[in-house]
Amino acid sequence: MIGIEQRCAVVGYGSWATAIVKILTENGIKVNWHILNEEILSSVKSEGRNCKYLRDVDLDNSLINASNDINEVVRDTQNVVLAMPSAFMKDVMKPLIEPLHDKLVISAVKGIIPEQYITITEYITQQYAVDEDHMALITGPSHAEEVGMGRLSYLTAVCKNKQAQQQVIDMFSRPYIRVSTSEDVEGVEYGAIMKNIYAIAVGMASGLGYGDNFIAVLIANCAAEMNRFFEACSGGKHNTFASACLGDLLVTCYSTYSRNRRFGLLIGRGCTVRSAMNEMTMVAEGYFATKCIRHTKARQEAEMPIADMVYEVLYNGASARRTMTALTKKLI
Repeated sequence: MIGIEQRCAVVGYGSWATAIVKILTENGIKVNWHILNEEILSSVKSEGRNCKYLRDVDLDNSLINASNDINEVVRDTQNVVLAMPSAFMKDVMKPLIEPLHDKLVISAVKGIIPEQYITITEYITQQYAVDEDHMALITGPSHAEEVGMGRLSYLTAVCKNKQAQQQVIDMFSRPYIRVSTSEDVEGVEYGAIMKNIYAIAVGMASGLGYGDNFIAVLIANCAAEMNRFFEACSGGKHNTFASACLGDLLVTCYSTYSRNRRFGLLIGRGCTVRSAMNEMTMVAEGYFATKCIRHTKARQEAEMPIADMVYEVLYNGASARRTMTALTKKLI
């Protein structure tokens, strides 16, 4: 287990960032926590809790240094965990002048950089000169709410460097957290991105009144569509589908905690895309992912009717009911 002398930066203050801080501090790791929301920053400092996300989780304030200055947070740390919505990544990171190349950077972000259509790991390695051996992912299947309650959860530590991989395992392992490993950075990262798109599709179907029989077929087709995308990316070389991709897909599509499923559910029940977004208290990453995946090279080579259906509804104003009806004729 990593000793208390280790210090880790966590950038982000939502549910997943809060769950990560809980895990790290329970393991005796000192955390520099970057929090831009002044109300949350105050509640963490004074009460040892996040007043907006995972409000019932008590945090060990003796191990937390919370600040709205990203350079103060990153300075003098060995590891940096990124845990904010991908749509805000560039703005949050823009003030950073402290170097990252000498640290292990761990992405807990499940999205793509908007308009650039590149993954988080691609952005960090390019923008901050971080070697791929110093870049890792920590991903599900898991929801922050259940981690906050200490329910048994499974995470995947993804890194091409074995030593860094072990470091992530040590940081995130708890009696209620089992950590498996993978070296398939691209496959796992794209899987984490795409499952949010499919959760929106499942939410739409549920909101439109489709039953369990159809939902099961829809998710099975989502899994097949992900595989086709992976094959287009690298000729089928990706090897991490069971827990990190399929498990993450299932929990995001079925769970009541899934913000992307809820986003789709609202649209299926008749909300406009804009009103559904306004009703959400947290960012639905699948909204941005849908557009980004649409523009990737692999998308042009893979048959992806479900992702296309979601795109038509979200970005072209298509009727959720009509597009879902058309989709039902394409599933097998």
